[in-house]
Amino acid sequence: SSDVCSSDLTETASPTFLSGIQPSGRPHLGNYFGAIRQHVASLEEPGEHFFFIADYHALTTIHDAEELRTNVRELAATYFALGMDPERAVFFRQSDVPEVTEITWMLATVTGMGLLERAHSYKDKLANGIKPSVGLFTYPILMAADILAYDSTVVPVGKDQIQHIEMAQDMATHFNSRFGEVFVRPEPRLPARDDMAKVPGLDGQKMSKSYGNDLWIFEEGKKLKKAVGRIPTDSRAPEEPKDPDGVMLFEFLALFLDDDELGDWRGRVAAGGEGAPGYGHLKVRLVEAIDAHFAPARARRAELLDDPAELDRILERGAERARERATAVRDRASKACGLR
Repeated sequence: SSDVCSSDLTETASPTFLSGIQPSGRPHLGNYFGAIRQHVASLEEPGEHFFFIADYHALTTIHDAEELRTNVRELAATYFALGMDPERAVFFRQSDVPEVTEITWMLATVTGMGLLERAHSYKDKLANGIKPSVGLFTYPILMAADILAYDSTVVPVGKDQIQHIEMAQDMATHFNSRFGEVFVRPEPRLPARDDMAKVPGLDGQKMSKSYGNDLWIFEEGKKLKKAVGRIPTDSRAPEEPKDPDGVMLFEFLALFLDDDELGDWRGRVAAGGEGAPGYGHLKVRLVEAIDAHFAPARARRAELLDDPAELDRILERGAERARERATAVRDRASKACGLR
């Protein structure tokens, strides 16, 4: 409730986790192994879990209304199909919680220009000759509001996102030092080494939609075979012994095969000789493994997208729970600085 002070919240034994996901298009294997799988698994950890689809953030790059709506529903259906339980987590659309934008403005009034100018994403745009929008410049403030609005204590991120958490900490500190203890200080959590699956793109670079080397999670049939066929190989014959570590296909197979089967394939390729598998055999097995791994979720996704109204209702129910928390935090901050 709104009369609970931040110091009380920070002392609770149960952590509050928060993660945001950009609706930038159809999620690929890198998104799955790098984030979605960990998000679903995190529900086993005691505490509150908030996950939001960052459609406000997406407006810095997507300027087509229908594309944004489609991407949001696609991302939600993907998460639910892959095991995200909306009964165990608060899963919602960012824009369904307008209190976040009010908190953003309050934070903006105590945030220095220098802090924003040091943001990596902003500096990268300038270095590449891209004229950034005001939205991109103030992006870290909205991200801080996303985190602070739910009294989040733990924010799982990759190394490239650590700066955003540090900026949220700075903004919370600046606000609290001027108006009293209002915002809870969040802490970043880097993924464990066991969770850091390396997912190369189909060309060997980092998998990314912007590079055009990504593989959609739910690709199937001829399109899946064609995509796997793009993974580069050399002209060595099957019987020629090869170092498995130098065969990119094994980086993909390691994501899907158990240790025994993967070890068998690696051993046969390393030994070479008559009957040794060629690259074509490895690609066939990879297609089979991807298809089998995602088949149940693929069917569930199709069911969810066939009823977009129900999908929206699920997100709205999540937003109701999120707004209850965000409203309490907004009211606490507003009262502290004299707005209420």
